Amino acid sequence: MPSYTVTVATGNQWFAGTDDYIYITLVGTESCSERTLLDKPLYNDFERGAVDSYEVRVGENLGDIVLVKIEKKKYWVQDDWYCRYITVKTPSGDYLEFPCFCWLVNDKEVVLRDGRGSYLLFVCLPHKSHVLSCSSVNLQWREWQPGFPMSIDANRHKDLPRDIQFDSEKGVDFILNYSKFMHMFQSSWSDFSDFEKIFVRIKNTISEYVMQHWKEDFMFGYQFLNGCNPVLIRKCKKLPDKFPVTHEMVAVSLERELTLEEEIEAGNIYIVDYEVLDGITPNSTDPCTLQYLAAPICLLYKNAHNKIMPIAIQLGQVPGEDNPIFLPTDGQYDWLLAKIWVRSSDFHHHQTITHLLRTHLMTEVFGIAMFRQLPAVHPAFKLLIPHIRFTIAINTKAREQLICECGIFDKANATGGGGHVQMVQRAVKTLTFRSLCFPDMIKSRDVDSKEELPTYFYRDDGYKVWEATKRFVSDVVNIYYTSDERVQGDEEIQAFVKDVCSFGMQDLDYCEFPKSLKTREELIEYLTVIIFTASAQHAAVNFGQYDWCSWIPNAPSTMRKPPPNKKGLANVNLIVESLPDRGRSSWHLGALYLGMYPDEHFTEKPVKDAMAKFRTELAEITSSIKKRNEGKKLPYYNMSPDKIPNSVAV
Repeated sequence: MPSYTVTVATGNQWFAGTDDYIYITLVGTESCSERTLLDKPLYNDFERGAVDSYEVRVGENLGDIVLVKIEKKKYWVQDDWYCRYITVKTPSGDYLEFPCFCWLVNDKEVVLRDGRGSYLLFVCLPHKSHVLSCSSVNLQWREWQPGFPMSIDANRHKDLPRDIQFDSEKGVDFILNYSKFMHMFQSSWSDFSDFEKIFVRIKNTISEYVMQHWKEDFMFGYQFLNGCNPVLIRKCKKLPDKFPVTHEMVAVSLERELTLEEEIEAGNIYIVDYEVLDGITPNSTDPCTLQYLAAPICLLYKNAHNKIMPIAIQLGQVPGEDNPIFLPTDGQYDWLLAKIWVRSSDFHHHQTITHLLRTHLMTEVFGIAMFRQLPAVHPAFKLLIPHIRFTIAINTKAREQLICECGIFDKANATGGGGHVQMVQRAVKTLTFRSLCFPDMIKSRDVDSKEELPTYFYRDDGYKVWEATKRFVSDVVNIYYTSDERVQGDEEIQAFVKDVCSFGMQDLDYCEFPKSLKTREELIEYLTVIIFTASAQHAAVNFGQYDWCSWIPNAPSTMRKPPPNKKGLANVNLIVESLPDRGRSSWHLGALYLGMYPDEHFTEKPVKDAMAKFRTELAEITSSIKKRNEGKKLPYYNMSPDKIPNSVAV
């Protein structure tokens, strides 16, 4: 009687093991095995981290094994079980591997497909109807707010399917990260020395440097290139009518003996416009504290030393006598207060649009569609799952604790109380698929030239990581798809892409997300966008937050006085009274790497070779960034591969 050796690997997570009954059925092209209980006498099967082997005897030839069916039935006290994978050794000595990487909860069963490269031979053949779906997670879309990208249909983290919840330790970490500093501040500031006394004792290299130099124009300008929000600066080809800066206003700031118009033509003038904040309703959830927002426009000049320096700031979108253009030649406190208003507006744009919308919410859209449409054995699923890990969970917690009514945004930010919702609704209208492609995003702002902006490290490192990621994705895609027709014929990948556009992005006309993919190159770019958004882009806009935002005057989460409508009004007292109080400041302090695949979903040697090549290339990028940073007072490491987490998980 032929027998098959079945090996079952249980996960290493806390409580991954089970005492329940586990049954297996082998499905071949010729026949199926009997439903077999996997049990060894006097042996504690399926413990955490265990790899257990069993014999499955059959009465006839099964043919080629294409499916494995796993069932979990209650023994006594029902518990969940995390199955990593199952391998099958055939009577002829061949080894087949069936990836699972999911939780089996209650009385659940899953059907696993062979994880070898032959998978796409099944999905592209007419007779593939016998190949069942093995999706372990049944997810539904929900519109959390009108005009938002769609999110998961769950109100609380504990309502999520077990497969996409945080590990228990991770869930605790999330709560602690946003609460561990809340006890530190309970009253108002009195002057700048108050900030310094508190923040010196929790300093790090960059945050301390920011504390010491935040008032300087160089520090202000540098952050548009390499700070938390390095995605807004663009070359100014023509001054907008709403920002009537004249040569006479800024002549003293220009260093090349050129007029302002000539400097613009020479490519030395840049602009940042916070128009998206115009008319956003300020937070009014605290009747005891009025809060204010502004929609500034800032003109920047690349001086003879290639430093980006501010030369003009207008705090509103409509020019007029009550909306003056502030200049470096104004009184020191007028100019400082104008820069603080820009920094506060930049904080809001960063938190709500750059960080929340364009990394967290977008990765969730891709993740939900992936779980809905791609089985765990699909090569695209195996490629993407490390980068989707925990994203849906953290976003659910954010909707539960941070951006919900009475959440931390309401307590701390001037855009709380609904302003952040208005901002996302506006920003979605400019969120196109091409704007998520890193090279396109850089070129659209005319900041792609290293000769013109030699210290734009976010751009330089981003290009390197993007290209390395794309080469890796290309290697993997070309292993499985030998032609464009293979892409077109893969119904699951086409359903995934359509789900993202038609449901995740609600088929909005302006989003311009593809509904289908016709070529391997399109698939490569699509997968690269997902991986880059979830890993490198998120890292670039997330992990510098403490560096640049822990010194509150450099990134105020709210302003308690209105923006000045005249010059000559500002002094130290007005600035301190405008800045957040101690309680709101605490939010700043509350707020795992690319190329690492902790669960080896891929079992094929060519893909593992591609992974090794990818890691080698990333190590070389890391080394070059480390060398560049040597001796710098402001090192840029947010896109260094050794510091880029795989997924949006914080």
